[in-house]
Amino acid sequence: MSRQTKILVLHMKELVYTAIFLVLGVILVILLVTMFGMDKKEAPAASPAAYIAGVYTSSIDFQNRSVDVQVIVDENRIKDISLINLEDTVSVMYPLMEPTIERLRDQILEQQSLEGVSYEAENQYTSAVLLRAIEQALEKAAPSE
Repeated sequence: MSRQTKILVLHMKELVYTAIFLVLGVILVILLVTMFGMDKKEAPAASPAAYIAGVYTSSIDFQNRSVDVQVIVDENRIKDISLINLEDTVSVMYPLMEPTIERLRDQILEQQSLEGVSYEAENQYTSAVLLRAIEQALEKAAPSE
């Protein structure tokens, strides 16, 4: 048996193209497996809406003066809480109204709930009145069962 030397000539250009196509092929296979894989998790069922989206108000009466608490909600979250129709006389007579609603708003928007809202002892009555008004507005936003 005679041994003849076989010479294999590889062109660098062909090797580079082959490597690029192999990498692209692997990426394509990974992409297809992740998109159409058998162990694909099902999307969670849509939870029922917590609120009916809209703007809801509740009134607070202070010595023949009315202040409205406005609550803006979408289907699943509370978006904003504010005082509207706050006259200067009420603001001067009850100076804790605006800072208290701001503190309560920050906590409620963060927690998305009225449960566990804390307030200082010095403005506990103002906080209680405002929380009740917010609760009444959210009751209006609740979907009817």
